[in-house]
Amino acid sequence: MTKKPRGRPRSYDPEKALGAALETFWEAGFSATSLDDLAAATGMNRPSLYAAFGDKKSIYLKSFEAFAENLRTALREAMGADMPLGRALETFYGAAIEIYRSGPHGPRGCFIACTAPAEAARDADIRAALHDVLKEIDAALTTIFSRAQAKGEIAKDADAAGLAQLAAAVLHSIALRARAGETRDGLHALARQAVKSLG
Repeated sequence: MTKKPRGRPRSYDPEKALGAALETFWEAGFSATSLDDLAAATGMNRPSLYAAFGDKKSIYLKSFEAFAENLRTALREAMGADMPLGRALETFYGAAIEIYRSGPHGPRGCFIACTAPAEAARDADIRAALHDVLKEIDAALTTIFSRAQAKGEIAKDADAAGLAQLAAAVLHSIALRARAGETRDGLHALARQAVKSLG
């Protein structure tokens, strides 16, 4: 009888496997996702998963970081073209809405906002990852507002960091509303109102 090979299959693709794990956590959350769920989603057995990514929390944190990079891409697009403030915010919110509205079974909201907070209350590593990405979003948005301030688009005495936090709060609201089933039009309407108020 031929022995079944152990370990990662030859067709193993780390990026594809991590993407499948991310999708699984995004759909069900951290606590409700089992290693068996991850194995089924990635097509890898448990020893392969451990060898490739570590334990369940390690897989989650790697998925978290992969999703955070999507947000960074959206922020870079909003920051990189020297757009007017309103256009930069519209670009950022628009990209986020498309991410949040995606999903094989309907809109899922933000992977980070919809999976990390519940775990952050009791897990220091997830709490630290959540804290860091929120600060990163705040810092990037502060740069956008500071740039607008330098160009005279907003008042010289405006609090760029405070406005950035408000802009981030709108982003988090959009994420939760997307998860709750808000329509694309409804999310864009909220984003437009935010841009009008912040710009």
